[in-house]
Amino acid sequence: MLEQHYLTSLFEPKSVAVIGASDRENSVGNIIFKNILSSGYKGRLYAINPKHDTIQGQPSYKSIEEIGARVEMAVIATRPQTVPQLIEQCGRSGVRNAIVIAAGFSEAGHIGAALERKVMEIARSYNVRILGPNCLGIIRPDLGLNATFTKITAAPGNLALVSQSGAMCSAVLDWAKANQVGFSSVISIGMTADVDFGEILDYLIYDSRTHYILMYVEGIR
Repeated sequence: MLEQHYLTSLFEPKSVAVIGASDRENSVGNIIFKNILSSGYKGRLYAINPKHDTIQGQPSYKSIEEIGARVEMAVIATRPQTVPQLIEQCGRSGVRNAIVIAAGFSEAGHIGAALERKVMEIARSYNVRILGPNCLGIIRPDLGLNATFTKITAAPGNLALVSQSGAMCSAVLDWAKANQVGFSSVISIGMTADVDFGEILDYLIYDSRTHYILMYVEGIR
């Protein structure tokens, strides 16, 4: 039996928490939580929102620390200023993977770059791996997992899409739907503050579902 790749729990999570899940229509947290609920995901799904007891008919927790069970991946769909504290909460709770959706980090000047450094310092202190920030999220059609805020679905297939641009990712998904092209993975990586192209390629080579890889690269750190 092959040993699991170290990014398996990021791209094949058995449990997901959406921090910032919302009932507010068309908000990022609303779309991501709705996408996961409706995509047939078989793992455990948790809503995190301190202002509500339920989100989209599901129980909502005040923080990830209240769950009391191991969560493999957190999707953080809140304002950038909240991310350092949320990563700290994830780390204390044993979460080892987080997708940071928000923009407003190193692409936004000196203040954003300082915020990104703070996030990464906290993440590294707890061994939390970060995908993003400023990304759409991930889709794993074979797992029934659509952890993105795009309203376009992806059919199962053997092509992996890795894109630094959310707009390009959405455009390719549009084209693929019209041309009946399926995907093993759709990975929007954003600013690559932590998990980068090299690590994702290494995972995809390991992934038996992936036969082909399509990449859109704007810059490599």
